[in-house]
Amino acid sequence: MRYSYWIGAIIGVMACAVSAIAGENDWFVPLGKPPEAPPKRISGGEAFPPLPLPATPLRRTERNRPPTPPSLFGKVVWGEQGTFSSGEGATQKIADWNLCPADLQQLFSKVQTKLGLQYGSEEVSLAAFDGDPEKMAVLFFSGTRSLKLDAKNLALLRAYVLKGGMVVFDSVAGSPYFYDSARALMQQAFPEIPWRPIPADHPLYHMVSDVKTVHYSANVKSDQPYLEGLYVGSRIGVLISKYGLGCGWDNHDVPLLPQAAFYDAPSSEILGLNLVAYAIGYHRVGIEEAKPELFAAVDEKTPTDEFVFAQIEHDGSFNVHPNNAVDLLSKLRKSTSLRVNLKRIVLKPGKDDLSRVSFLYLTGLDDFHFNDAAVVALRGFLQRNGTLFINNGLGLATFDAAVRREIAKVLPDAKLEAIPLSHPLFSAAAPVRDASYTPAVAMRYGALKEPKLEGVTLNGDLRVIYSPIDLEAGWSENEYPLALAYRNETALPLGMDILVYSTTH
Repeated sequence: MRYSYWIGAIIGVMACAVSAIAGENDWFVPLGKPPEAPPKRISGGEAFPPLPLPATPLRRTERNRPPTPPSLFGKVVWGEQGTFSSGEGATQKIADWNLCPADLQQLFSKVQTKLGLQYGSEEVSLAAFDGDPEKMAVLFFSGTRSLKLDAKNLALLRAYVLKGGMVVFDSVAGSPYFYDSARALMQQAFPEIPWRPIPADHPLYHMVSDVKTVHYSANVKSDQPYLEGLYVGSRIGVLISKYGLGCGWDNHDVPLLPQAAFYDAPSSEILGLNLVAYAIGYHRVGIEEAKPELFAAVDEKTPTDEFVFAQIEHDGSFNVHPNNAVDLLSKLRKSTSLRVNLKRIVLKPGKDDLSRVSFLYLTGLDDFHFNDAAVVALRGFLQRNGTLFINNGLGLATFDAAVRREIAKVLPDAKLEAIPLSHPLFSAAAPVRDASYTPAVAMRYGALKEPKLEGVTLNGDLRVIYSPIDLEAGWSENEYPLALAYRNETALPLGMDILVYSTTH
């Protein structure tokens, strides 16, 4: 539905709590009608199940009107209020945080219609928010003017995300003021995590439907979806949309802002459905990956007769599945005679000494680079008969391309080649002949029945072992929707084979 009563309106005077400043205040206009009145809340005895399970409807005889669904998104209250005046003399109250008031209501109406899931949203004040992701899976910020958050609120958001929550920013009309400020604030809250474009093969774009192309308003000259995120573990902890989504969820464009940049309604809808499905599917992953882990300091001394799981830190997302390595190491300790240290250590090649470890683990979700010092250090490590095991987190193409490029820098005369099933690696600890994968693997590789590993052989032994399909995901029993991954029953014995092979060759 388009708001024809806005067409031709004159953006007149705006009386607000701040003095008029040319620029971002021009974006402070109403972008949608108020939402429909919500139904009355049901009683405690009729409560829905906790996140992330879909809500089960009550029997029709138990109520006369529909219950309020559990809140999946909290729409954060921020900024200032003002009065918008049209050229026809009508006025309307508006607020920075709620310029398109019905965006989430309409989105979750589509979620119920298209996905059969009953979830909703509610207003959230950061001053009263306890930061518990078990109670609220997603915090949603919407706006057009510059977002302002103090140090206390940034610390709250950081803690919330690191505990498993997700924060989503919608520059609802494609305003550069909201987009730039939100991006800068989150970089301040997470200085150690760079913003990354979400790659085309990421699960976010495929949870409900495959989003390969989209349609924008005339101000955007592209047909490719564009979202950015901060990775926390294997998931997107913070997501931002440079181009507006909310008005499309509310089934209209942005008539009062000719400079607006936004997705059209059909594109907004499918991106929104995918976002909700992703938030539900990866909510439990975030909670589990946030649990405290055994992660050793670099300078901690370890017994020389124990196997040490040393992980490479690089400039990409290097710590994809926190805690999953401990599951593998615990299994290895119970199932073999190998002495195993359950604490991981993190090393930076070219900066930290690699001579005290014989095994290095490299994983990621996106692009990364080794500098010259790291290349030299890794080449020396491999030439001293060290083993480098590389795992593609979630099985994404961007990381795969980076692996092949960087290994070619470290070993320019070598090439990653398929490891045949007859290789002794596949029986080093437990015989592995067949492989069980997640359903997403079949979509990429077809009916794959055997383990898929590649490697580089130096002096007769495998020195580089690469899994283009996520092996680490299967070391725990967490579910990673649409990840290209091994299942637990294959991932654990194959992981043990790799570690035992590395200690005996």
